[in-house]
Amino acid sequence: MQNILAPDSGAQTGGADTEQILTGDWEKLWGEVTSVWHNGLFGIDIGNILIALLIFFAALLLRDIFGKYVLTRLHNWTAKTATDVDDRVVDALIPPIRFIPVIVGIFFAAQYSGVDETLGLFFSRLMRSLIAFTIFWAVYRAFEPLSHVMRGLQSMLTPMMVQWLFKVMRVLVVFIGGAVILEIWGIAVGPLLAGLGLFGAAIALGAQDLFKNLIGGLTILAEKRFEPGNWIRVDGVVEGVVEDIGFRSTLVRRFDKAPVHVPNAQLSDAAVTNFSRMTHRRIYWAIGVTYGTTTAQLKIIRDGIMDYIRETPAFASPDQVSTFVRVDSFNASSIDIMVYCFTKSTVWGEWLEIKEALAFEVKDIVENRAGASFAFPSQSLYVEHWPETGPEIFMPPETNKKS
Repeated sequence: MQNILAPDSGAQTGGADTEQILTGDWEKLWGEVTSVWHNGLFGIDIGNILIALLIFFAALLLRDIFGKYVLTRLHNWTAKTATDVDDRVVDALIPPIRFIPVIVGIFFAAQYSGVDETLGLFFSRLMRSLIAFTIFWAVYRAFEPLSHVMRGLQSMLTPMMVQWLFKVMRVLVVFIGGAVILEIWGIAVGPLLAGLGLFGAAIALGAQDLFKNLIGGLTILAEKRFEPGNWIRVDGVVEGVVEDIGFRSTLVRRFDKAPVHVPNAQLSDAAVTNFSRMTHRRIYWAIGVTYGTTTAQLKIIRDGIMDYIRETPAFASPDQVSTFVRVDSFNASSIDIMVYCFTKSTVWGEWLEIKEALAFEVKDIVENRAGASFAFPSQSLYVEHWPETGPEIFMPPETNKKS
C-alpha cells in the first residue's frame, strides 16, 4: 500500500524549479535597481547625487554662520580705524561675502558627485563664472562707499560730475565682468563687439536725440551751470528746483511740486538763470506821490528811505552794490521816486520779510514824516466851453436856509 503522506518526487522537482525562477527574477530586479542607482542621471551614482545635494544644502545652512563670523572679524578690524569708509565698504560687501559658501558648496558637490569629462567641463565653467560674478559684484557694490572718499575731486569737478564718473565706472565694471564670463564660456568678445559696433552704427541715426542729450548733460556738468538744489529758470521752458541731472534729462521740481523732465540738450542750448547763485537779491520799486507834493517833502521822503536802507543790516552796503533812492520821473498822474537796493539774503522767504518791512517804512515816511500822499492813476477833464447848439444846463435854484 502506497503511503499517501510521502512527498511526490514530481512535485518536489516542480517546486524547486519555481523557487529557482523566483530567485532569478529577484536577482534580475535587484540588478536593475543597482543599475539605475549607479547610472541614475548622466551616468552618475544616485548616492553620490544625494550626498552632493546634502553638501550643497549644508553649505547653504552654514552661509549665515560664515557671514556672521567673517563680518564680525571684519567689523572688529575696521572699528580700529578712524574713518568710517571701511565700515561702509564692509557693509556693501555683505551680499558677495554671503554668496561665497554657495560657491564652495557647488564646488565640493560637483567634486564628490564624480561627473564625467563633459559635465566636469560644464561645472568648471560654472564655477569660474560664479567666481568672476562674485568678484565683479563686490567691486560694483564697493564703488558707492568709495565715492565718498573721492570728495576731493569735487574741488576740480562738480558733485554731479563726480557722480556721473562713478556711474560710468560702474557700467564699465558690469561690461568687463560680462566680457570675462562670456570668455569663460568660450564666446569671443571681439567679434561680438564688432557686431555691436555695426548694430550701433545702424541705430545711430535713430538715436541722435539720445546722444545729443548725453552730450548736453556733459556740457552742463563741465560748465557747472547748475547742480541739484539750485533754483533755475529757463524762459518758456521751466522754473523750479533741480533735483537730478540724468544721462538724458534733468528733473526740475516746479514750485507747485510738479516734476518736469527737461531734455539736457534743451538746457545746454538755452539761457539758464540760476537764482541760487545770486550774491544779493534786488528790490526795484517806483513809488508814486501826488503832484501836490512839495520839493521839501520829496527830499524828506528820499532821505528817509535812503537812511533806512543804510542803517538796516539786512540791506547790502552801497559800497558793495548799486543803491539809489532818487526822484526819477514825472508820470501821467504821479511823481515817481525810484528805490533800487539789494538785500544780503537771497532766500525768498527772508527777502519777502525784508521787503515787507521796507514797505511799512516807506508808508510811514511818506504819510507821517513828510505829510504827503501816494498817487493813484487818475484823469482830469477840462471843458473850455459847451457847444452852442447843445441844451442849456439846468441850474437848480438856491434855497434860503434858515439859520
